[in-house]
Amino acid sequence: MVRQVQPADLSLYTAISEPSFSPDGRSIAISARRANLDSDQYDSDVWVVDAEGRGATKFTEGRRDFDPLYSPDGRSILFLSRRNFARDEKGTALYVVPSNGGEARLVAKMKDVIEEPRWSPDSTYVYFLSFDVKESKDDVKVIRRFSFWYNGTGYIHDRRKHLFRADVRSGSVTQLTKGEFDLHGVAVSNDGSRVAYLAHVQELRPYVSDLFVMSARGGKARRLTSSNMELSALAWSSDDRQLVVSGNDFPRGFASHDRLWLFHLDGTRPELIDSVDRNKANTLNSDVRAKAHGPHTVVWEKGMIYYIQAEGGSAHLYRRALDGKPELVVGGDRSVEGYDVRGENVAYVSMDETHPEELFVKRATEVRLTSFNVDLHRNVNIIPSNHFSFRASDGQDVEGWVMLPGGSGKCPGVLYIHGGPKTSFGHSFMHEFQAFAGRGYAVIFINPRGSDGYSEEFADIRGRYGTRDYDDLMEGLDAALKLFPRIDGSRLGVAGGSYGGYMTNWVVCHTDRFRAAVTDRSISNWVTMWTVSDIGPHFTTDQIGGDPWTNEEKLLSDSPLRYASRVRTPLLLVHSLEDYRCPFPEGIQLYTALKYMKRTAELVLFPGENHDLSRTGKPRHRVARLNHYLRWFDRYLKRAATRRG
Repeated sequence: MVRQVQPADLSLYTAISEPSFSPDGRSIAISARRANLDSDQYDSDVWVVDAEGRGATKFTEGRRDFDPLYSPDGRSILFLSRRNFARDEKGTALYVVPSNGGEARLVAKMKDVIEEPRWSPDSTYVYFLSFDVKESKDDVKVIRRFSFWYNGTGYIHDRRKHLFRADVRSGSVTQLTKGEFDLHGVAVSNDGSRVAYLAHVQELRPYVSDLFVMSARGGKARRLTSSNMELSALAWSSDDRQLVVSGNDFPRGFASHDRLWLFHLDGTRPELIDSVDRNKANTLNSDVRAKAHGPHTVVWEKGMIYYIQAEGGSAHLYRRALDGKPELVVGGDRSVEGYDVRGENVAYVSMDETHPEELFVKRATEVRLTSFNVDLHRNVNIIPSNHFSFRASDGQDVEGWVMLPGGSGKCPGVLYIHGGPKTSFGHSFMHEFQAFAGRGYAVIFINPRGSDGYSEEFADIRGRYGTRDYDDLMEGLDAALKLFPRIDGSRLGVAGGSYGGYMTNWVVCHTDRFRAAVTDRSISNWVTMWTVSDIGPHFTTDQIGGDPWTNEEKLLSDSPLRYASRVRTPLLLVHSLEDYRCPFPEGIQLYTALKYMKRTAELVLFPGENHDLSRTGKPRHRVARLNHYLRWFDRYLKRAATRRG
């Protein structure tokens, strides 16, 4: 019998890595990851999928293997792994296994993460990013850097992320870059002689990226930019004379869209080759992908540049020639989660709001190659969402969705606000929403001003948090209640995380229409956010409009903490103790204020978790988090009488 989705059903979903084509295009390597509630970890193994649709074969049994990549000669597959690691041991290993089967061989083991592995064209080296960890027997931290911790990474005051090269034959590892800067992107030239990379070299502006090119053997690098851009992904042209890079030069601060830029190695000024006013990234919210956030990649294959573009509630795959117009490759109401290209063939991972990730290939037509999540609908009732749009009071069209629970009677509703603010809701799978609907709640989710997927102007709410975005949310809620009369307007809750947590705090400080609220990894005070968050100084200055010394009143007037005395809505505050993006004092300040004022509030703290708890936290903690949400809403929204704090 098909039953309703429950929080513990997190373990039913399989998440898939970005695909990797074999050189002949006949096979595709992926990793498949699933939450294991018994071990409180994630099981992940490498699979090889026949590109003609003849089936998928599990290729490793390490249970901690992920992110495979075919070698250019097709003889090997590299993958990252944490097999044979102690539970609390840090680090990542890089293995290579023959593509026709056999024993995996350890090539390199680092004491921290390994990211962005890239084969050399002759299949003899693997380039990757990792931290140059400095050994210390002293646990006292002496900090001199401006940026000293980072969410999901921890303290970074004594280490930098650099480029390394592993010799596949000997297993020797060479560090190719050194210095007081951090890398976050790498691409090897097609002839193997050079490596391009992106690096943060501005200590006080860590959001700025520069593009460098150096010999593949190391040495002095040449900088092609002027420390005036934010860059995200890069790819070489087939003749190695040019690089295409996605990024922006801050025309609207952090609300700016990434676009495509062409860099010439002859020193010619870079060209903006993209005129489409949409972000070149997947910023859709989902809690069933393998990583915390959607992909942000560029591929240059056979004269065509491939990229993902945010469009409303979808993330589509496009391609274009340098002198041509954009061509839609993979469209529809869906989220493209990763892709690879071999000739005219495209392999990609895709999901939508009722189907978690599967692997597809597109030639003349689209063919689904895997069935990891196909049986899901046979076991649990996956509820579709209903799209709606409304005309805001200032004339702007705004999109939203409503997920209605089964049955026909009146039901309570939860307005859920996304983070960012420059992310979006839409055609991506949300286990959290399915669990709410499974418990009998309608879920209302809207892309208010500030969201991605639309124009830069739409995304730009700098200095206006809690104004137009708040109006969009309240007006969108009113529109949903009219369009979907099953939702009981007298039994409404509100919830959200990160920026959505900030807005939840703001909402309960400015209206009493909600009977309960849950604020997650939130912001309550922009002054403390500025001073303690890993992105606080630049994000707060850009988005709110100043720092605590030049515009203190603006930061305080935009802080929910100032209005805590107005709160009458019972508020549950959820926070992770190792969240360095919105550190837990943000939740504690508001909780303490509410308790002092004798309001109804609870605080739930998760040890060992960071800002990405809802997406990549320990499986049991993720289930516990949802159970706390539902406990709170059940208490206040499923009773006939209204309770106030």
